[in-house]
Order: sequence, then C-alpha cells, then structure tokens
Amino acid sequence: MSDIQGVASDQLRAFVERIERLEEEKKTIADDIKEIYAEAKGNGFDVKVLRKVVSLRKQDMNERLEHEAILDLYLHALGMAPADTAPSDE
Repeated sequence: MSDIQGVASDQLRAFVERIERLEEEKKTIADDIKEIYAEAKGNGFDVKVLRKVVSLRKQDMNERLEHEAILDLYLHALGMAPADTAPSDE
C-alpha cells in the first residue's frame, strides 16, 4: 500500500506544481494586459470602452447581434433609447 501512496503523492505533487506554474504565468499575463491598457490610456483611449470592444470581439457574431437587439428593445421599453433608433415592426 505504501507504493500506491507514493505514486499518488508524486502525482499529486506534480499536479500542484503544474498548477502553481500556470498561476504564475497567468499573473504575468494579467500584469502585461494591465500595462497595455495603461499604455492605451496614456495615448488617449478610453480603457472602459476598449475593454468592452475586447469583450465583444470574443462573442459569436450572432450572439452579439441578439444581445444588442434585446438591449435595444429594453432601452426602448424604458424610454432610454434615442427616438431615431426605434425598432421596426417588420
């Protein structure tokens, strides 16, 4: 039984070490992304909008269009949308 525990503990240690390495890489990448946003801000870009653009580019086109249509519908229902963008009754 000690062989099984030895193998399991070695395997467990390997998993933990791999996770730790990836967590460190993730932190490094997050720091790099933060620096890029700071650079963009320094060049006059709106970071909040830039983050939204990055988020939108991750979405499937059809899914994004559906979300935009629903958002537009909700804004109109609440009287928050510009008058010239009223949904059509097609």
